[in-house]
Amino acid sequence: MRAAIFERFQGPITVTTLPDPAPRPGGVVLKVGATGLCRSDWHGWMGHDTDISLPHVPGHELAGTVVAVGAGVTRWAEGDRVTVPFVGGCGHCGECAAGQHQVCENQFQPGFTHWGSFADHVAIDHADVNLVALPEEMGFDVAASLGCRFVTSFRGVIDQGRVRAGEWVAVHGCGGVGLSAVMIAAAAGAQVIAIDIDPAKLDLARSLGAVATIDATGNSNVPGQVHEITRGGAQLSIDALGHPVTCVNSILSLRRRGRHVQIGLLLADQARPAIPMDRVIAWELELLGSHGMQAHRYPAMLEMIRRGRLQPERLIGARVDLDEGTRLLTLMDRFPGTGVTIIDRFGVE
Repeated sequence: MRAAIFERFQGPITVTTLPDPAPRPGGVVLKVGATGLCRSDWHGWMGHDTDISLPHVPGHELAGTVVAVGAGVTRWAEGDRVTVPFVGGCGHCGECAAGQHQVCENQFQPGFTHWGSFADHVAIDHADVNLVALPEEMGFDVAASLGCRFVTSFRGVIDQGRVRAGEWVAVHGCGGVGLSAVMIAAAAGAQVIAIDIDPAKLDLARSLGAVATIDATGNSNVPGQVHEITRGGAQLSIDALGHPVTCVNSILSLRRRGRHVQIGLLLADQARPAIPMDRVIAWELELLGSHGMQAHRYPAMLEMIRRGRLQPERLIGARVDLDEGTRLLTLMDRFPGTGVTIIDRFGVE
């Protein structure tokens, strides 16, 4: 297979030919139709994720076709068009038994615990538990754009955030996660405030349903502006970036008894930000994490897409080949581009 691989953290990423994977018992091999380029992949390359063993192939937002089936797989066959959550469950532990595969005690993550989808083929374990059938009308590029960003935002807004129509929702950071959250919250009937430092991303957020935007460039009073716009603070606030500043701003943007959802990753030296716990206690705020979404929750999201209430294709900013995507991966800390970048070509052009 043709794949991108690195042998040391923060080292060169080389596109080369590697042996094709074989399916493990209970698993399948997919021919990758498309894969997303995500900041989580950058964190992995940087060495911020302790699950990664070297050498490593990144990539965790994927869609493709089943081309090989391992022993014991009962639900899938060669030729099936599928995607997979970026957090996979084992199907056997207590959390999986409760339907909470996204916090599985033995979870696997393509692109982190296992080699990922910056390749034209990828092996996926526990296929019967984790694969999701794609609607015939959905292209691999759109399916890959759901990746970890759209589905994580869906669960963060709908399941964890418990958004309700008419509520104010503040979204801090308008990358792929944040723009997804804007679209999903607006589709649920919320009034959304989008916050970012990039005017182009704020313009896109407005087109996706944000009723107000805040430019956070050099802005030390983002929470104050949210309180002014909402006349008291947001009922739901989301840190979609993952930074100590956006985390604290999100919490301080809430009104009394509001809900903060942390979707953006806080890793390495930013993993333990100083939380304004005095406000959390006095205002009875809820602090919630959101970590992926279970395969069995995809149908609700896919139905909203089928009905046109959600349009994830509008979030795709660029489609590139594997070589260009590999180059862009090392630049993810600089937030290049607007929307989601998709790798949809894997061979030599």
